[in-house]
Amino acid sequence: MLDPSTSDLPLAGPPRPSAIYWPGIRALPEGVERYVVEGGGSVSVAIEAGDEISVVDREGGQACEIVAANGGGKPDTAAVLGHKADSPAEGLKAILVGEGFSATRTRAALKARGIDLGEAQAIRVFGSTSRPGDKAEFTAVQAGTLVVAAPGGRMDFDAQDTVTPIELFIKRSVLRLTPEAQLPDPLADPLQDIRIDASTAAAYTVKAGEYIQIIDVSGRQCTDFQAFSIPKLEAGRELPLDATITRALLGLANPIPGIPAKAFDLEMDPLIETIQDTCGRHDAFLTACNSRYYDDMGYPGHVNCTDNFNAVLDPHGIQGRKGWEALNYFYNTRVDEQNQIYFDEPWSRPGDYILLRAVTDLVCVSSACPCDIDAANGWNPTDIHIRTYSEKELFSKAVAFRMTPDADPQMTKETGFHSSFAKHTADFTEYNGYWLPNRFNNDGPTAEYWACREKAVVMDLSPLRKFEVTGPDAENLLQYCMTRNIRKLSPGQVVYTAMCYEHGGMIDDGTVYRLDQDNFRWVGGNDVSGLWLREQAEKLGLKAWVRSSTDQMHNIAVQGPNSREILKKIIWTSPNRTPLEDLEWFRFTVGRIGDFHGVPVVVSRTGYSGELGYEVFCHPRDAEAVFDAVWEAGEEFGLSPLGLEALDMVRVEAGLIFAGYEFSDQTDPFEAGIGFTVPLKSKDEEFIGREALIRRKAHPSRKLVGLEIASNEPVGNGDCIHIGRPQIGEVTSSMRSPSLKKNIALARIDVAHAELGTEVEIGKLDGHIKRLPATVVPFPHYDPEKKRPRS
Repeated sequence: MLDPSTSDLPLAGPPRPSAIYWPGIRALPEGVERYVVEGGGSVSVAIEAGDEISVVDREGGQACEIVAANGGGKPDTAAVLGHKADSPAEGLKAILVGEGFSATRTRAALKARGIDLGEAQAIRVFGSTSRPGDKAEFTAVQAGTLVVAAPGGRMDFDAQDTVTPIELFIKRSVLRLTPEAQLPDPLADPLQDIRIDASTAAAYTVKAGEYIQIIDVSGRQCTDFQAFSIPKLEAGRELPLDATITRALLGLANPIPGIPAKAFDLEMDPLIETIQDTCGRHDAFLTACNSRYYDDMGYPGHVNCTDNFNAVLDPHGIQGRKGWEALNYFYNTRVDEQNQIYFDEPWSRPGDYILLRAVTDLVCVSSACPCDIDAANGWNPTDIHIRTYSEKELFSKAVAFRMTPDADPQMTKETGFHSSFAKHTADFTEYNGYWLPNRFNNDGPTAEYWACREKAVVMDLSPLRKFEVTGPDAENLLQYCMTRNIRKLSPGQVVYTAMCYEHGGMIDDGTVYRLDQDNFRWVGGNDVSGLWLREQAEKLGLKAWVRSSTDQMHNIAVQGPNSREILKKIIWTSPNRTPLEDLEWFRFTVGRIGDFHGVPVVVSRTGYSGELGYEVFCHPRDAEAVFDAVWEAGEEFGLSPLGLEALDMVRVEAGLIFAGYEFSDQTDPFEAGIGFTVPLKSKDEEFIGREALIRRKAHPSRKLVGLEIASNEPVGNGDCIHIGRPQIGEVTSSMRSPSLKKNIALARIDVAHAELGTEVEIGKLDGHIKRLPATVVPFPHYDPEKKRPRS
């Protein structure tokens, strides 16, 4: 054994802390608060003398109006901020007469403080020439109320004058609240405000229809929830919420906003309904922590949720238990492939919440879990906060969507076409931050599929991300960031392209529209692609703006053999625009519905179905009128609505790829089956990922192929593919093709086994004890020469 007293080796230094990055929690200096003013929205905040205020034009080109009122409620921007205010606050006033959440929230805040903005003057900063990241700074001279607006109307499709967010930062002169004490603003006027201190629990009652908001105050804190029907308690029947019954009835691990939202008791009667969720990771498998758990871990006598429940439920006459079944909100618990239940730190951030609605009168109990011996609460138990709201309030069903890990949560929205599609179905599912129809009444996905192949369908594609790319360097930016040769595009043309990282992995696929010499529109699947473009423009010092227009342009797709006949009845174009009936594949035109005075639209001959088809873009406020016109024109041609289930069928059959299935940031365009988007020979300019793609094309390891499956059993994404014992690939997407009358799939397999005609086996169960025979075939399976969309 080495004697440390005689060794020449250096002694180890003091221990170093674990190196952990927390991209999911925004790291702001102490005393600094951040607010996001949505494009076309406003924010009001109380300020004190000495507070340092910064407003930032996040995307560039966005005007900002700043108004301040003194402590008495009188608008006096110059006095409060010590800065001349000589611009009428017309943009802010226009926002406040609207009906959106932002307008409602700001009106309520101003009313509570007795502020009338009738004659208010604003400081106006930024505008069409401001650069991304431009900043304006002020210091409050006296206490008051600050109102910041990002004004703008509906986007002109030619001018591309979209509205984008403004960031507001306030560095407090006096630290107002510790992070642990801060709470998000109430969703409405609360009926009850209940603070549950760390390692304790509280019982409370709510009436049928009332709402329960359970808030993680500091982040990464778990809370157990249980509820009892008061009518049943009064009848002497103690039937708590039952997680096992709930899972079985929903077919889900836990309730989520939408259709599978309720939780049930042992008699299968619903007790609560999940309305909103900003976290998205909870547990319904384990009991609340109990004394036995801590005893067995070597911590006898440790405070626990079960004992805390027993204590606060006793006054309600509810019998104590040794272990309470519960819905365990913010718990990060899962079952792995070895059938082991595991847990890790919660996903919840400070202020994350779940909003429930009571189905009947309830006695409820919630805990602030005391576990400090493992990662369940991030090793540091903190508080939980409960708010309840009147049954008269209206809260939409929503889950949180975050553009990036540190972004503020955006709750699920309804597209401009939602009300039109809702006339035909109540089956909506969350997709990319929006509610989209899954399937439609009376027909279902198979009938919708045939309507697309034989007649015509209309579908909602509004969640596609749109970015306006403008400026004298816009072409250079896109040429450098896209794999296709953007310089070949003429105004009115569209090109399908990939966007890659330096290592060749894909960021996104999508389409670039050229509106004019220095005006482009990028339409992709995710927000990251727009952020990436903006980052590259900043890094290269290019004079190009990349501004989000997703909320300014919603779109439906009209697809199928009759789509041209439908749209040419209603799309009017000026003489200097291509008429709808003359529009070729991957071209677009600007027109109006009906005539010169109609609703403005952009129509492109593009789609995601493998059929002749078009996409129709409009402002959300015009969406209902656009849908009605399309629907009326399509009646004689058998037009039907198409949901996500049928959309997946037609796109798989047509060999159209989907993010997270056929590609990811570990997949290059060649492996994703879209190598045609990388013209390495004809594009003689550098672009991001070029060198990596040259290398990966010369030395491929995997290839996307088609499979015909000699079995009618379902196959799913991720199913393993074998030749003999070794796995040689995996299924990316699959469907039972009504027209081909067989199961087909897209799959990524090793190039050594990608030859057409190769016999493979798809593994089910554990991958070995059950196999489905399949054969490698060309793809697309349907219309491989693309004659139908070109027709």
